[in-house]
Amino acid sequence: MSDLRLPEGVSDRSGETADGVALDLADAVAGFLAARLREVPRASLVVSGGSTPLPFFRALSGKDLDWGRVDVLLADERWVEENDDASNTRLVRENLLQNKAASARFLSLKQPGATPSEGLERVKAELVNLALPIDVLILGMGNDGHTASLFPDAPELESAMNPECQEIVAPATPASQPQKRITLTWPPLRDARFTALHLKGEDKLQTLDRAMSEPDKVLEMPIRAFLKPGLQVFWSP
Repeated sequence: MSDLRLPEGVSDRSGETADGVALDLADAVAGFLAARLREVPRASLVVSGGSTPLPFFRALSGKDLDWGRVDVLLADERWVEENDDASNTRLVRENLLQNKAASARFLSLKQPGATPSEGLERVKAELVNLALPIDVLILGMGNDGHTASLFPDAPELESAMNPECQEIVAPATPASQPQKRITLTWPPLRDARFTALHLKGEDKLQTLDRAMSEPDKVLEMPIRAFLKPGLQVFWSP
């Protein structure tokens, strides 16, 4: 990580082990949420799915917070039932919403409907009481430069990445992916108070380096939109 020249204002929070970095991230998130809860009635935590955040989820679930005042949701979700192995909702319920975090309020991006478009209004209704800006946002990144379900090959990408987009969520149907998806759009993600990019593996450093090389070509690698001052990159080999 030290070989990369991160953009000005982007900080490196890398470590030698995945578990160690997960613990550091859990400490940082818990501290930020605790501070917010001293100021506001409710705080929000937006997380990403996949295997990388699992140790972070488990560490955070044991933190001593007033979890009953925390809204938890995913940055994006595959449009599959919760009992499907591809469901990140299931992943969050089984790994984060446990222990002390069991009392958090979970806002599900997967709602009834055969497709994300069909279920879109129900998703918006689920999120209607979510206070914006988001307090804490944890992003991941694919080797194609996508984050959340903002995929370079999604036909909905340009609309979802529009700075003036008025929708909090959008369908995503990238041809490269086997499932249709639902994703938070760029404006609510962009405006989060605390944003961390949680990465694991040398391949992710190569992707990050590629993203930094042409920062203005956001639609080619949507992660570029988040490489701005305030971002904290938590990386482990």
